[in-house]
Amino acid sequence: MSQSSPHPERPCSSRPLDRRQDAPEPPEHLDATGAPGAPDAIRASDAEREAVVERLRIASVEGRLTFEELTERSEAAYAAVTRGELEHITADLPGLGAPGASPAPLQVKRRFSAVMGDCKERIVGRIDGPLEAVSVMGDVELDLRGAQVPSGEVHISATAVMGDVKIIVPDGVSVELSGHNFLGDRKVAVREPHPGARVPVVKVTAHAVMGDVKIVDDEHHAPLRRAVTDWWKDRR
Repeated sequence: MSQSSPHPERPCSSRPLDRRQDAPEPPEHLDATGAPGAPDAIRASDAEREAVVERLRIASVEGRLTFEELTERSEAAYAAVTRGELEHITADLPGLGAPGASPAPLQVKRRFSAVMGDCKERIVGRIDGPLEAVSVMGDVELDLRGAQVPSGEVHISATAVMGDVKIIVPDGVSVELSGHNFLGDRKVAVREPHPGARVPVVKVTAHAVMGDVKIVDDEHHAPLRRAVTDWWKDRR
């Protein structure tokens, strides 16, 4: 009785060739079958980031974003990796050409002074000109985080004579400090912005005579409160 000769083993038809161990990994913007993946997962380009920052600037001019919001979103745009992250930053903004929102009322008061006393101001109006802070044996504190700054720049003249001037700015702004001091200090305590990023600018001309002029961002103004806030966000 004859026996049939053995047949060579055939590959299993249920094992696709592209699942072999030696098959190359698909590009990250393609799925496992080689088809295009989700559009929002595609990596963003520098040009796309700059376009979003420009759109944020226009939204600020239209009165839609405060100084703090403009700075935070610009920083997030430069840090974004994918197109989806960029779209999330502008998700609540209308398309270009939409009617502008009502801007905040004009900041009429431009000079803030304290003589043997205290002056604390949280500016929420629209800044379209230079501000002045003068302290003589007193304390002046200006908080710019809630202001609207259509030009993206704030100019401040600060003078401290045996007193203190403190200027609070949003995280991520660029600070340019000039002036002079005599038996006093001029200090800047802010995080450095992203290299090459177009971020809002605060220009301070400071003169300190036996006094202090300090420019701080939110992180350095209240570090304990900021730490608690970040901790709470991480828990959610």
